Amino acid sequence: MIYFDNAATTYPKPNQVIQAVQQGMLRYGGNPGRSGHSISMRTAEKVYQVRNLAADFFDAEVENVIFTCNCTQALNFAIKGILLNGGHVITTNLEHNSVLRPIASLAKHNNVSYTIVDVYNQSEETILAMIKKAIRSDTKLIICTHGSNVTGQRLPIERIAKLCKEHNILFAVDGAQSAGVLPVQVRNMGIDLFCTAGHKGLYGPSGTGLLVLGNKILLETIMEGGTGTNSFRMEQPEFYPERMESGTVNTAGICGLGAGIQFLKQKGLRRIYQHEISLCRMAFLGLKGMRNIQLYTPDCAEGSYLPVFIFNVKGRTSMEVVDQLNDAGFALRGGLHCAPLIHQALGTEEIGGVRLSVSVFNKREEIQKFLSTMQKISK
Repeated sequence: MIYFDNAATTYPKPNQVIQAVQQGMLRYGGNPGRSGHSISMRTAEKVYQVRNLAADFFDAEVENVIFTCNCTQALNFAIKGILLNGGHVITTNLEHNSVLRPIASLAKHNNVSYTIVDVYNQSEETILAMIKKAIRSDTKLIICTHGSNVTGQRLPIERIAKLCKEHNILFAVDGAQSAGVLPVQVRNMGIDLFCTAGHKGLYGPSGTGLLVLGNKILLETIMEGGTGTNSFRMEQPEFYPERMESGTVNTAGICGLGAGIQFLKQKGLRRIYQHEISLCRMAFLGLKGMRNIQLYTPDCAEGSYLPVFIFNVKGRTSMEVVDQLNDAGFALRGGLHCAPLIHQALGTEEIGGVRLSVSVFNKREEIQKFLSTMQKISK
């Protein structure tokens, strides 16, 4: 099976990640920060090493790196942590339901209002102008994806961050698709809250994610419990990372995540991005020359896009095409990709889209085989 569903989760994982998870089970089996015996202390030290590694990778203070179960949990921590007591938030129509649904829930129960800006295929200047126009006196947060998980469109994160600073508004970024593909320096780029998955471009195991704070922000908590510190107090600690890390962390997963980050540092992000975007563009241009193929972006060019895009075969639903590809030995994803508003903008809310997303392990020969198969399917 040739795997082109890396926007959902990267597969396969590097060997060192698999070995690190195994070591997490064999060597780091204590509960970190909960006991004084040597196994617990050794495990706590390992967790700290990975936290420090992630802090360096994302340009953050080590205590501002918070381990989560996935990007969804990180986004909920960020969004609700700022808006739990009301306010206005601005987001875009590229967003995943992990952004849209927490906002909708807050609007229903917590006196939150929101504005969704249509940024699909707009220029940077137009995007910035529309976001600026949407700012109100009660705007607390602007949150947007670094890059779409459907079209691959990248947003001008640093320019949006600058706009936020000018208006004293917090800025959160959904980096589920960009972490491990694009360089992210939260402090240098002006990002207040960066949320990402550990199991996608960071090549860690499932059940891992990160919330990385660029600044000292006291978030409201949506989950409280044991932290191993200040246990006599009924209130949650105010210091990080303990404030947001109630309960036992996924130690084996964190070990694997650390190995994934090391793998990326060895490979180099620039090299990874160029490899992946070249494969995507090869597939995009190959499909563009076929009859009955519908594409939804004008290009898949380096610099403007992430290595992911969708297409359809005219007259068929995306799931029908995905089933045919699966029978032919290719793993792609059909449907709405948990991002309904962009599919609405594309006019694909009824049929969905077939999504192709590559990783560092994919090869040109696999793209060639895919295009050969699509020639037959498209006819």
